[in-house]
Amino acid sequence: MCGIAGLVRFEKENTVSQPELKSMTDSIFHRGPDDEGFYINQNVGLGFRRLSIIDLGTGHQPLSNEDQSIWIIFNGEIYNYKELQADLIRKGHIFRTKSDTETIVHLYEQYGVECLEHLRGMFAFAIWDNNKQQLFCARDRFGIKPFYYYSDHEKFVLGSEIKAILKCDGIDRTLSDEAIDSYFAFGYITSDLSVYKKIKKLQPAHYLLLSPFGKDKIEIRPYWQIRFEPDHSKNDKQWEEEIRAKLSETVKLHMISDVPLGAFLSGGIDSGSVVSMMAKNSDQPVKTFSIGFKNEKGSELKYAAELARKYGCDHHELTLEPQSIDLLPKLVRAYDEPFGDPSSIPTYHVSKLARQFVTVALSGDGGDELFAGYTTYKWLNSIYKYPLNFNSAFLNKTLWGSIHKLIPPNMKGKGFTYYLSKEKRYSFAYINVWSEFERHRLLNHKRSRYDHDQASEFFKIGILKDSSSVRDDISNMQYLDMRTYMVDSILTKVDRASMLNSLEVRVPLLDHEFAELSFRIPSKFKLNGAGQKYIFKKAMANYLPESFLRLPKKGFGVPLANWFKEELREFVDDTLATGTPLCSEYLDRNYIRKVIQSSRNTMRDFSSKIWTLLVFEEWLKQNKKK
Repeated sequence: MCGIAGLVRFEKENTVSQPELKSMTDSIFHRGPDDEGFYINQNVGLGFRRLSIIDLGTGHQPLSNEDQSIWIIFNGEIYNYKELQADLIRKGHIFRTKSDTETIVHLYEQYGVECLEHLRGMFAFAIWDNNKQQLFCARDRFGIKPFYYYSDHEKFVLGSEIKAILKCDGIDRTLSDEAIDSYFAFGYITSDLSVYKKIKKLQPAHYLLLSPFGKDKIEIRPYWQIRFEPDHSKNDKQWEEEIRAKLSETVKLHMISDVPLGAFLSGGIDSGSVVSMMAKNSDQPVKTFSIGFKNEKGSELKYAAELARKYGCDHHELTLEPQSIDLLPKLVRAYDEPFGDPSSIPTYHVSKLARQFVTVALSGDGGDELFAGYTTYKWLNSIYKYPLNFNSAFLNKTLWGSIHKLIPPNMKGKGFTYYLSKEKRYSFAYINVWSEFERHRLLNHKRSRYDHDQASEFFKIGILKDSSSVRDDISNMQYLDMRTYMVDSILTKVDRASMLNSLEVRVPLLDHEFAELSFRIPSKFKLNGAGQKYIFKKAMANYLPESFLRLPKKGFGVPLANWFKEELREFVDDTLATGTPLCSEYLDRNYIRKVIQSSRNTMRDFSSKIWTLLVFEEWLKQNKKK
């Protein structure tokens, strides 16, 4: 795993210097502490930091083709590179290294932008084609690896993280009101947005072409789409066999490494399935890593240990205490923009634990999206199938809307009547951190003219409208999560927390061939009367302890509610409720105080809201006067 950065100036006489490129790559040193490299051709510069995983001796980047007309910087892993390399050699290409990076260079020579169709893996890369005077950038199908870019009338800048772009001179740091609204709505920033108006994310499964001397400089296109095309001709047993065979194959591919490798292990089906297949494909004990919290009810550590014993794993675990909140400044710095998922705390710590023993770790992320594992799927699907039409305009406006109006303002937000009182087919009340009503109270309208009443929900509804192949409610929910929550929250969280520890995390369940298999499985095999992930549980039943199959979905939770009422009560007050916090320029201080008081005086859990406030305040503190 690595870090990439690049700078293209649109006027040839405005050359790029190595010191400015080095400043960019130094800012992401943690992504690649083993090596650095630079390519400069007048007004074009590519920079690189390397974490050595494959071809330790000759995998230096930037890397070129034979005549040095094509140069690449690449972050990720291509799992089918040996197969691709053999085919390219048969076609006459000459390889100087054994790296997966060089495979991409020759694929591009052979197929142009269609090279993306051949890649199986996670990636974010930039290729400079000197003959075409064109920059070709791409991001993997699910957005496992990050790619940010900035463009103005003078230059184009790219980086694995925002901090690399900000090291370049002349970057417009104007904040995006739309992104801030998205952050408080969901706890993360959606779509191609970043907290800075001019810095964008290249979306998953898209590529970017930059022709610096043409009139239309940037062109962005998709190269792959999520398509649900259910095959109703197969029964349970046939799907179970296909799942097991494909999972074993993809996990084996993800185990390719020239450095020590292990796995994150919770008490869940997804990570347990990955570890079981690693054990099947390895002649050595699998190194596994688990995290838990002191005094946590229903801790999954014992379940993880049970599976580790079953497969004779070299198992390691760590128990965290509330002092983990001291990590807040470091995490905020790592994400470069407000990121409100508190599970970044245990993700950081399990990554730090794993890095003591391995350089690569496999995770089970993606299983809930592929097999409808979230509890909200079950709840919302029940509503859609209820005999009464809960989504009718009449019930929404008259019955549920009237009941919702009777609820005290400080209690509005997530809830049954809120969900049903909306006229949208897919309301997002149950995945919002701050509801529309709450954001109207929270966000300072004197500061922003942005329409907080529509911003984030309308974006997600737009995602669904783009999904022409989606056929049913369950698939719609899966599609929505894969396009938003999974990429902008889950995968972003894991990438930054792991790379902060110079650890590469691989996600075998998001191998696109395994994912495409899941897209062909009808929804009735994923979520039905037997519960969530029905077919995946059946497929893995003989590989997992019985406790894994019975354990309800829990997630990588953090006991913030207890922490904020007890050990961290004073920290919350000092940061948000007293003095003049920096966030008061953007947020209503009186409303913040009311939320904190409500969290202590009512039965409702406002800990996720408070966490987003703490993160936003710390982010403002770190970025003040910059």
